[in-house]
Amino acid sequence: MSTVLDQLKQYTTVVADTGDFETIAQYKPTDATTNPSLILAATQKPQYAKLIDDALAYAKERGGSLDVQTGVAFDKLLVNFGVEILKIIPGRVSTEVDARLSFDTQATIQKAIHLINLYKEAGIDKKRVLIKIASTWEGIQAAKTLEAQYDIHCNLTLLFSFPQAVACAEANVTLISPFVGRILDWYKASTGKQYDAKEDPGVVSVQRIYNYYKQHSYPTIVMGASFRNTGEIEQLAGCDYLTISPALLSELHKKEASLPRVLSPEKALLTSQTKVSYDEKKFRWDLNEDPMATEKLSEGIRKFAADGVKLEANLRSKLSA
Repeated sequence: MSTVLDQLKQYTTVVADTGDFETIAQYKPTDATTNPSLILAATQKPQYAKLIDDALAYAKERGGSLDVQTGVAFDKLLVNFGVEILKIIPGRVSTEVDARLSFDTQATIQKAIHLINLYKEAGIDKKRVLIKIASTWEGIQAAKTLEAQYDIHCNLTLLFSFPQAVACAEANVTLISPFVGRILDWYKASTGKQYDAKEDPGVVSVQRIYNYYKQHSYPTIVMGASFRNTGEIEQLAGCDYLTISPALLSELHKKEASLPRVLSPEKALLTSQTKVSYDEKKFRWDLNEDPMATEKLSEGIRKFAADGVKLEANLRSKLSA
């Protein structure tokens, strides 16, 4: 019998969720995703020092104040990791806009264009890059502009709710990353209840979004993310994409069992969800009415921003040494 990972790849595009690109090749994912937390963790490993050194040299060459050089090195380092990952995978890499820009539409647009230009300098076509942006109202509007006016494809991350998913689809973004495990974390802490994979609130949320998109013919890709266990992944077999950590990829690779397809466009058409639409006021209200999504979105932005600050401080100290 083939492994669960091999069976999953028959239904779903498998994406590696890591900045540690040396672990990627063995699982043969199509795409890869990164974020500031993953990059920060990877930079602690000595084998990636050359990528840091290159980013520092790039920043020094361009000059300016220490603050300016730090910002330049920060962006260049994110792209350096992306470039190395793209040497291993056949598809696309996701590179994240600084979380501190999550409530600034124009700054997000400018940063996305800058990152794409850095990839272009490195010989990478923008078709191989997804720009990751937090699923705030401002982030979604930035992605709408980037997709429509600049043909820059976006991955809307930190997505915890149906209103966020609908607004992203209406903005014609390329891909969304609804978080599964963090939703489960909130419900376990809130209710004290243990959930099996089939009733996992994060799984149920992604199933609802997937079925809604297929039922109403939205082309936006649904990529489940942030998993706590392989059971969550198995209950989303058939989802467009799933981005999975190396630890869980290893578990799936070692496991031999039958993996039935749970989600499909055909099954989605058998569901019935009324089509809805969101303007800014309705989006903000409905998001506010969901305490889980409100708390996890804010927490996620703070966490990514904090890790971005740590990475920036590390680069600043090296530049000033």
